[in-house]
Amino acid sequence: MLTDSMITAHAKVAVQRATRYRWVVLAIIFLFYMMNFADRSNIGVALPMITKEFKLSHFEAGSLMSFFFLGYALFQIPSGLAISKFGTRWMVSLSVLGFSICTYLIGGSASAAMMKWFRFSLGVCESPSPIGGSATIKNWYPPKEQGTATGVFFAATSLALIAVPPVAVWIMTHYGWRMVFYSFAIPGIVIALLWYLLVHTRPEESPHCNATEVEYIRKPPAAVQFNSGSNGISVDSLGWLDRIIRAKRVPCMETNREVFRTWNVWGASLAYFCICMVTYGMMTWIPTYLVTGKGYTFARMGWVASMPWIGALVGQLAGGWFSDKVLRQRRKPLLMFAPISLIVMMVVLLNAPNSVSWLAFILFLTGVLVNTCLPSYFAYPMGMTTGKTYPTALSVLTFVGNLGGFFSPMIMGYLLDVYKNFNVLFIYLAVCALLSLVMTTTIAEPIQSST
Repeated sequence: MLTDSMITAHAKVAVQRATRYRWVVLAIIFLFYMMNFADRSNIGVALPMITKEFKLSHFEAGSLMSFFFLGYALFQIPSGLAISKFGTRWMVSLSVLGFSICTYLIGGSASAAMMKWFRFSLGVCESPSPIGGSATIKNWYPPKEQGTATGVFFAATSLALIAVPPVAVWIMTHYGWRMVFYSFAIPGIVIALLWYLLVHTRPEESPHCNATEVEYIRKPPAAVQFNSGSNGISVDSLGWLDRIIRAKRVPCMETNREVFRTWNVWGASLAYFCICMVTYGMMTWIPTYLVTGKGYTFARMGWVASMPWIGALVGQLAGGWFSDKVLRQRRKPLLMFAPISLIVMMVVLLNAPNSVSWLAFILFLTGVLVNTCLPSYFAYPMGMTTGKTYPTALSVLTFVGNLGGFFSPMIMGYLLDVYKNFNVLFIYLAVCALLSLVMTTTIAEPIQSST
């Protein structure tokens, strides 16, 4: 028989045991961002058929991808400001519903010009998505888990890009390219409803998250000590690496004005711009490279085109965990490692043997190495912002970065029209990586502390 004291003790344990609802939230974030990327990237697989039907040049074909990023980039800062004011619950729900409708409309395009404007509208509707997902992670996770959660968030993009080529190729070969867009529009409507019902802006607002979990999320990080050991470096410091990356306490930005005036935000944004030139350029042109440059069938292209994104899934999950656990929330080392790795891999691609297996492996390894940095880009502003200013800081990053997505597909299409050789594209991507590395060296590494 239970005594009153035993009942009281059990009640205390029940109260003290934290819910883990933040992981349910992360699962929903994963689903929504996976669909987000599927709807923006499916055109890359359909592009050879679309190009043939509408008789497009490579430059015109690249512009179909680019118009998405024009709308996407232009509305990043307005989306960030709106999310700062209204929260993520309504904004993300409407975003998912909107981009699902636009995806459906793309399938009904009667001309390339009409498709460009539907792609522009898709970009506008998707613009709150990266900020909304990242702001939700900022609000729902303590600093020591933010890199890991952001890695899972980014892994959704890779899973989408892994699944899209084979699924889209199957739909396209059986039902035509238009059915790809009609089919991809349906899941987003369900996800929009799921987000509104289950994901609140902050854990304090959720009926599924108890006070103990909220306390765990809100507990401030321990201050990092740099001068407590006999050699002047404590166990919390990374020593020589901290000196190389210029790790230091950076004042937390309390207002949007501070965000817009801080070089760390703009420098990181320019570095991200160069990385986006690479990632979105590859997303657009790798399928065409395999079909036109290598002579692959659509079936073979489908699985080989997935290789960079299988690698990206590994790289993003590993990169987010590594920056949290091994680098102790330092983000800049991976921001430097990825472009160096990319330059090496572009040289390898220029000299790749004419073998399907080797090319698949090289593309896989490229995806692993390059994508280790992407979670760190989104986690980087978390170390110097509040829950209110983070969406604005991230909107600057995504605005500048996604302009790379606007310019790169068209630039690569133009280079292909002029030089008629895919090798020039790999040289171009290596130059973009070098510029990203240069910009990364100009920013500081913000150390999160409670002081």
